[in-house]
Amino acid sequence: MILVTGATGSIGRHLVRELRDLGAPFTALVRDADKGRALGCRYVVGDFDDPGSLAAALDGVDHLLLNSAGAVPTSDGAPQPMIAQQRAAIDAAGRAGVRRIVKVSVWQARRGGRLAQGAHWEIEQYLKASGIEWAVLQPSGFMQNFATGAGTFTAEGSLISPATDSPVSYVDCQDIAACAAVLLTRPLGAGETFVLTGPAALTMAEIAGQLSRAVDRPVGVVGLGGEEMAARLTAQGLPARFAADVAALWTEVGDGSLAATTDEVRNLTGRDPRSFADFLAANRAAFD
Repeated sequence: MILVTGATGSIGRHLVRELRDLGAPFTALVRDADKGRALGCRYVVGDFDDPGSLAAALDGVDHLLLNSAGAVPTSDGAPQPMIAQQRAAIDAAGRAGVRRIVKVSVWQARRGGRLAQGAHWEIEQYLKASGIEWAVLQPSGFMQNFATGAGTFTAEGSLISPATDSPVSYVDCQDIAACAAVLLTRPLGAGETFVLTGPAALTMAEIAGQLSRAVDRPVGVVGLGGEEMAARLTAQGLPARFAADVAALWTEVGDGSLAATTDEVRNLTGRDPRSFADFLAANRAAFD
């Protein structure tokens, strides 16, 4: 039995469909019963912050997809809550006899990294020391972020970017889910880390061009430097430390830190990763 955490999120919803299509036995862990029913699969209600619900959800489970919300604003200097939450899930999995954990991390997770980078690195090390068989997925930026619009567009509908000519190898969450499904259902990838990207790195100007054609209206790009990004976030009431870390990561993207591509989606699934054009065609309604 597979337990899918983060089942109603951008990756989890696709993974539920992948596992259903494969005929694999699985349960979705959700915090809201209504959202669980909407998934159309077996589900249990639970929460990373509720040890009892985690223990109940893991009863009879042998494979776990470990995924939860990423970095969130905290008071300056406070650790990301995701660290304690996912460590608790790993401990509960060990007590329940889970044989394999597939963790969704973030590309360039590293010691001392900012926000999600550092938090995921700490969790990865904890998982590797747990004694449970593991595999780690480190995806690039999500194509789905353009569909949600969160932090991507101005109020007028223009894209914001640290640099219009800095490419990023965005990946479709459907491909992340497909890779997770392979690792949860087949004896592959034990003790390995897989960096997942799309087939090509695109600049924000190129993405704006594709969006313009897809929605049949001009989509512009507004350059926003690190200091401007930090000022925007603090003006919204976010803690200064959080805003500074976001701004630093924003600047790294502008320097081309997410431009590389890998073959890991093809290696795991046997097919090429979806292009941004594929993503737009499948999600056209999200941009109306």
